[in-house]
Amino acid sequence: MHPDYLHAAIADTPRVAVYGTLKQGFNNAHWLSGARRLGSDTTRALTLYDIGPYPGAKWQASKGVIIEIYEISIDQLAQLDRLEGYRIDAPAQGEYDRQQIATHFGRAWVYLYNPGVAGKRAICEGGWEMPYTGHD
Repeated sequence: MHPDYLHAAIADTPRVAVYGTLKQGFNNAHWLSGARRLGSDTTRALTLYDIGPYPGAKWQASKGVIIEIYEISIDQLAQLDRLEGYRIDAPAQGEYDRQQIATHFGRAWVYLYNPGVAGKRAICEGGWEMPYTGHD
């Protein structure tokens, strides 16, 4: 049984916008297995930051970063909240906060990076690429 906040969240917005390791072909894409991929979009509302093994997004104007939109279930939203360190009791204190963003497919949840990004490379156009690990 899921908490009431998850029922309300998925009833209001059954979509998620992803920009990093959850994208198709990336190492965490399996978390969206079974979700319906609606397509890609570009948003000028976010700037991505290269945190190293993953990116973080901030509400900062950009030239347009690429996001993928998925229709998700309540189970998937619960799993994504855990993966992203989202805290319903203190959203600003988790690693990521979950907020809504407008997309061509309707409003979608997006995870915004809470820690500071001083000294991190900004990605103001295009998308984040996974770092090369040296493994083929």
